[in-house]
Amino acid sequence: MTETVLDVRDLKTYFYTYAGVVKALDGVDLIIGQGETLGLVGETGCGKSVTSLSVLRLVPDPPGKIVGGEVLFKGQDLLKMSDEEIRSIRGNKIAMIFQDPMTYINPVMTIGDQVAEVILLHQDLRKEAVRIRIDELKEQLKNTPSDQRRQIESGITELEAQMSNPPRLSGRETKNIALRKAADLLRLVRMPYPEKVVNQYPHELSGGMRQRAIIAMALACGPSLLIADEATTSLDVTIQAQILALLNDLKRSLQTSIMIITHDMGIVAEMCDTVAVMYAGVVVEYADTKKLFRNPHHPYTKGLLRTIPSLTREQDRLETIEGMVPNLIYPPEGCRFHPRCRNAWDICKQERPQMTTVEEDHKVACHLYAEARHVQEK
Repeated sequence: MTETVLDVRDLKTYFYTYAGVVKALDGVDLIIGQGETLGLVGETGCGKSVTSLSVLRLVPDPPGKIVGGEVLFKGQDLLKMSDEEIRSIRGNKIAMIFQDPMTYINPVMTIGDQVAEVILLHQDLRKEAVRIRIDELKEQLKNTPSDQRRQIESGITELEAQMSNPPRLSGRETKNIALRKAADLLRLVRMPYPEKVVNQYPHELSGGMRQRAIIAMALACGPSLLIADEATTSLDVTIQAQILALLNDLKRSLQTSIMIITHDMGIVAEMCDTVAVMYAGVVVEYADTKKLFRNPHHPYTKGLLRTIPSLTREQDRLETIEGMVPNLIYPPEGCRFHPRCRNAWDICKQERPQMTTVEEDHKVACHLYAEARHVQEK
C-alpha cells in the first residue's frame, strides 16, 4: 500500500469576527499518499485556501483559530506541535507555492538570495561543502597524468573521512554554497540562464520566471508534500502548461506528493490522481479523478462540470449553478448545498449528510445516495 503522507481528519477552522463566527472549515477530511496528487476544487470562498493554511498552521490568529480535528503528517499531528517544531516542518518537509509570486517574493532581494535563504534556514551545508570539494578533485583527477595522481587521490580520501564530522565553515563559504545550490535548483525548474537569474531582482523577471523561482524555493529542501494554491492562475495559458508539466516531472523524479488547489477542472483532469470537491467549508465528494469525471454523484459536482463549455455540442448560453454561496456565519441547516440543489428533499434541510461510499475510490456526502444505499442494504 502507498504510504500516507498527509491525513486530515475532521478539521475545523473558525474566524471570530464582529459580525459573528465564520465556520470556514467545518469537518474536512483528506488523505494524500506518497507520490500522489490531490486536487481540491470548488467555488471561491468554499475553504480551499483556508485548508492549506490550516495544514501549515498559517491561519492568522486573531481572527482565525483551528478549533478541532487532526492534521497528521507522516503520523505526527501538526496541530499538537510547538511553534519551533512546526517551523522546522514548514518550508522544509511541507512547502507551498502561492498564487501571485509578486506578493510573496521580496522585491529588494535578489532571486539567488531568496532561494539561498530557505537553504540556509533548514540545511547544514558543511557536508555539502566537503562533497563539492570531492567532486572538484575527482574532476581534476580525470585530466591529471598517472604519475601525479597520488596526491589528489590522497586528498579525496582525507575529505571522504571528514564526511562524518565535517569542519566548520565561514559565513562567506556557507553563503557561496547556498547560492550554488540555488542556481542548481533554478536549473532544476528549467529557469533560463540560472547563473544570471541568481543575481537578478524579481522586477527583472517575467511572471513565468517568478513562478519558477517560487517553485525553486519550495523545492529547496526536498519536501515530502508540495501545496500549490492556484499556482498558475495569473499566468497565460502557454506558461501555465509549462508550469504544470514541470510539476508533473518533479513529482515523478522526486516522488513528492502534491495538493493542487484550483477552480479549473481542466487542471484537475490533467494533473490529479484524486479529487476532493469542497462546498461551503465541507468536502461533498471525494473520488478517483477518472471516476469523478465519468460519473459525478453530488449535485454540486454535476453543476460544476456542467458549467464547463463543451467542445462537442452547440450552446447558446453557459450553464450556471443558481443561487449564492451561503453566509458561513449562518450556514444552512442540514446539507449546506440544499438551497441551491434541484434534487433537495425534506431531510436535506434537516440533517447533514454523512460521507457514503458509492463505489471503490468514490465517496459522496448526499442524502440521495445514503437513502439508496440504506434501501439496498435492507
